[in-house]
Amino acid sequence: MSKIAFIFPGQGAQYIGMGKELFDNIEECKDIFNIADKELNFELSKLCFEGTDEELNITENTQPAILTTSIAALMALKQRGIKCDVTAGLSLGEYSALVCSGVMDFKDAVKLVKKRGKFMQEAVPVGIGTMAAILGLDANLVEEACTEARVSGIVEIANLNCPGQVVIAGEIAAVELACEKAKEKGAKRAMLLSVSAPFHSSMLKPAAAKLETELKNIVLKDITIPVMTNVNGDYIKNKDDVKGNLVLQVMSSVLWEIIIRNMIKDGVDTFVEIGPGRVLCGFVKKIDRKLTVLNIEDMASLNKAVEILRQ
Repeated sequence: MSKIAFIFPGQGAQYIGMGKELFDNIEECKDIFNIADKELNFELSKLCFEGTDEELNITENTQPAILTTSIAALMALKQRGIKCDVTAGLSLGEYSALVCSGVMDFKDAVKLVKKRGKFMQEAVPVGIGTMAAILGLDANLVEEACTEARVSGIVEIANLNCPGQVVIAGEIAAVELACEKAKEKGAKRAMLLSVSAPFHSSMLKPAAAKLETELKNIVLKDITIPVMTNVNGDYIKNKDDVKGNLVLQVMSSVLWEIIIRNMIKDGVDTFVEIGPGRVLCGFVKKIDRKLTVLNIEDMASLNKAVEILRQ
């Protein structure tokens, strides 16, 4: 029996115009954008559809924008009667997965991720920290490069995305040195990312503390669809673990490759990326080319995915 996973993208997938076709064509999608506008007290929908890149790329705008587009796309699938067996999301995408699994209300999630974005941005002043992607080098060797580069400051593994793609984060000088060390060890490429903070590193402890305070006000419900977490790459056992995971997640590595491998081990052979972009589709294909990988971000991709999923 074939199993389906719904997976949700994180920050970096955003683009102007995302979600507009779904909003224009499907009432349930429109409802989600309308809820977001109301809960946030500003026209997030307008920002997504016709804003500027500059404004959309501000972290506290990006995070609710991606979450809203992802949940709108999820509603389009639900409206067509398509369900999943398991769900997960990359970093910010974990909030979309928690909404999908029934643990968190969208209303709560959209306000929470706006604050999360703000806390993450404020944790490290601009110009202090950065991130870099290391391509074509085994994770153990990337870890070695980080260890050697710590003479220049903090640098840690932030994301294990897929074979041959590891992201590191930390203080600028240390990240740059780790890139040099990684190249010496045989990395194909080591490139700095255009991000404003060293996400998923211990430097984001202040953001985690503020997030913990906000999470105290959130009421969680029982898990209705199994959901995997970035922090350990495994299933969340019960809803009581969710808040702790979300606090840790801000300042610890995203174990995406481990999540996908665990899903495959449990019989998932079809992955549907829900929300803007196709970044996760690429990661999944690098892990196993034989898997069926679909995405949903507009009417064409929705119709194509539904046709394949109904076979």
